[in-house]
Amino acid sequence: MRALVFDTTLGGWDETRGFELQDVPAPTLDEREDPSDADKVLMKVHYAGICGTDRGIWNRAAFKDHILASIKSEGGTRRILGHEFFGEVVALGSGASRAAPFPLEVGDFAAPESHVVCNKCFQCLRGEKHVCTNEKILGISHDGGFAEFVKLPAHIVWKTDTSKTRPELGAMQEPFGNAVHAATKVPLKGKTIAIFGLGPIGLFLTLVARGLGASTIIGVEPNPVSQEMAKRLGIDYVIALPSRGKNVPPHHRDEGVIREIEELTGGLGVDVSFEMAGFNSSFNNAIFATRRGGDMIAFGIKTGDFVLEDFNRFVVRGLTVHAVIGRRLPETWEMTQKLFADPSNKIQENIWNIILSQGKDTILPLARYTKERFEEMMAKHPKLLIEI
Repeated sequence: MRALVFDTTLGGWDETRGFELQDVPAPTLDEREDPSDADKVLMKVHYAGICGTDRGIWNRAAFKDHILASIKSEGGTRRILGHEFFGEVVALGSGASRAAPFPLEVGDFAAPESHVVCNKCFQCLRGEKHVCTNEKILGISHDGGFAEFVKLPAHIVWKTDTSKTRPELGAMQEPFGNAVHAATKVPLKGKTIAIFGLGPIGLFLTLVARGLGASTIIGVEPNPVSQEMAKRLGIDYVIALPSRGKNVPPHHRDEGVIREIEELTGGLGVDVSFEMAGFNSSFNNAIFATRRGGDMIAFGIKTGDFVLEDFNRFVVRGLTVHAVIGRRLPETWEMTQKLFADPSNKIQENIWNIILSQGKDTILPLARYTKERFEEMMAKHPKLLIEI
């Protein structure tokens, strides 16, 4: 089968770039050979999404240790990438239907949770599966969905009703769930919020936050394309993040952005800030933009240390910081599918028409993949799909 991979035989992590399109062995279910296949599902992938993590892997700026260590532990040479995808169930192990969140049959359409949890560790047994001690991540430490077929544990496979969810958007359930998890960390009804980083998940967050009753939504973003999308999605204010001078420390907050947010909030600051970009300066912007006693949601990921400016301010103003990773299981998936199934909120309509531009230059057939073409598309659009 065809797949997009990182291949260790083609050069070291730091000496390569992008994804390789290769013919690789297709997965199969064989309970005689591997009894654990009884609880697994074979899926034919239809659509797979590209997110910030994939861009980081493309540029060799994310998940180096996870990918290399997992390949080594498996005794292999490649990792099939991709963790946001949607497809059709084509084979089931003998116990797979019982292990899935909903009973599955061959021919069902489905999308997977990207975190393969153990269901046995301290966190899993406490209902905190999103922080499982022994988790594997699709496309990083477990082969993913940038391929024609993928074999998955049934317990992460979520049946999807295509009469309610557009097939192209079936692959959006996993990343949209990130926004749902972030938006439900604290109550938003009647609150003023700021979103630092209007990439795909930041854009999804504007839709969820509005649906949850946020009264005013402020976005901070450097990319004009994302700024315009946010405006079309109904965000109240967009602040263009200015370019930073070469001599400005990477952790230093943007004073102009903070002043503008203070002006928009009568000098108070926002009730809740969401740091969605994973940059040190953005983290400090979110801290300084939040009112006394307010909440900050930290979602953006960045390897290494961060400098927290003016630690006293952080403590004295009584801020509460909540870290968000992945999706709560099963609550986030249940809410995501409920939101997708409700046409009155226009969530699917907005994602398709605005974020995916109705598929115009945002969907690339796998057969037409080249590194050059894909890099061009990534430079122009915040969200892409691969049609497989």
